[in-house]
Amino acid sequence: MRAQPTASHYVNGRYIEDEGGAPLPVIYPATGETIAMLRSATPNVLELAVEAARAAQPAWARLKPVERGRILRRAADILRARNADLARIETLDTGKAIQETLVADALSAADCLEYFGGAVAAYNGEAIDLGGPFAYTRREALGVCVGIGAWNYPIQIAGWKSAPALAMGNAMVFKPSENTPLSALALAEIYSEAGLPDGLFNVVQGYGDVGAGLVGHDVVAKVSVTGSVPTGRKVLSLAGSKMKHATMELGGKSPLIVFDDADIENAIGGAMLGNFYSTGQICSNGTRVFVQSGIHDRFVDRLIERTKKIRIGDPLDPETQMGPLVSKAQHDKVVGYIEIGKQDGATLACGGNVPSLQGFQGGFFVEPTVFTGVTDTMRIAREEIFGPVMSVLKFDGEDEVIDRANDTEFGLAAGVFTRDLPRAHRVIAELLAGTCWINAYNLTPVEIPFGGFKQSGIGRENSLAALALYSQLKSIYVETGDVASPY
Repeated sequence: MRAQPTASHYVNGRYIEDEGGAPLPVIYPATGETIAMLRSATPNVLELAVEAARAAQPAWARLKPVERGRILRRAADILRARNADLARIETLDTGKAIQETLVADALSAADCLEYFGGAVAAYNGEAIDLGGPFAYTRREALGVCVGIGAWNYPIQIAGWKSAPALAMGNAMVFKPSENTPLSALALAEIYSEAGLPDGLFNVVQGYGDVGAGLVGHDVVAKVSVTGSVPTGRKVLSLAGSKMKHATMELGGKSPLIVFDDADIENAIGGAMLGNFYSTGQICSNGTRVFVQSGIHDRFVDRLIERTKKIRIGDPLDPETQMGPLVSKAQHDKVVGYIEIGKQDGATLACGGNVPSLQGFQGGFFVEPTVFTGVTDTMRIAREEIFGPVMSVLKFDGEDEVIDRANDTEFGLAAGVFTRDLPRAHRVIAELLAGTCWINAYNLTPVEIPFGGFKQSGIGRENSLAALALYSQLKSIYVETGDVASPY
């Protein structure tokens, strides 16, 4: 595995380059240094990738599902065997601490490939008895699918999109984020090594124009995007104008509700995971932490105590718990929101500074930050920051907190901490969010659907729901008697 790939794009089973593409530098977020230089895809590269996918897909779809699954499971084994190398690539690309990438990135992609490699063999249509005549349904591939990835979990997202697409008999052209282009190329190599026929998983690099070119291409049947709400709106508008299938996994401003009877250490642990893991760059993060008034002060005191112990530093050091943000632009955005929080009257209870770390002065670091005294109308409580900034809000009663939690355009995720399980189920049922947790946060096993309500997206990643969204349903009526005709 290489930090510097041999070329920018992986098309039809090999690396290709086009010197006419715009430069695409790969920046190591811990130092600000350029560690690789790729190029954005030209229209010629896009055509080569889409044509390779179109040509390869029909024969792939004709294979038995178990044969397709066998290749995915083989690729999963290779991912696991090379996890250490892939984790290092992901850390260099994203800046995330290697203690995270070793357990949460390539391994989750491997889980996804393994799951869909097995599940697809049992994912069939149905037979319908019509009292003599009968009917049956078939799940058929869509054709060429496009995946557009985000920069927070590059190889995981590439796996989440490609595995169900390939399992169902589709081909995919995948565009990683321009901020994190490396690990999708590594996944493409692994697919080829596992025996995936050429052309079925192609990787093209680029900026927004490349994504638009793929989404608007007449051959493409489906688009799956992980990204921000503004990006999702643009992509969905273009895809909808051409009647393409679409899955949108977008942003959030998710509520995490802590009742008085919760296990306070577990609740704080969940809140910290839901705000500081991956330097806060997770779409489902519970960045609005509602704490019931009876334990609010104890919760805050202990939260601050634990937050101050988070170790920031060299992301390649296994002892480091938090690395930098992914880019200077993201760093400036997060620092700006911290200033907005202070100006709007929230109390900066912890963090909020830009640390100067020896040897990493050019890195995009920011301390884990906790605001208290936050009200529902403050911008830090309403807008997605995508950094390690937690807002703590106080509440008194159950009905009150449900109304406040739902008062947002987003609906990706939600969490509840309480020992009263009937209340937990009752509250979760009222929360307008697609992915929810009780006494846990941000666990996303591939076996369960992941996705949001409202502006947080449409469709679902993972589980059998994803296979449905990468297939189309054909109905067949079979007559066993004579045709009843009035003519």
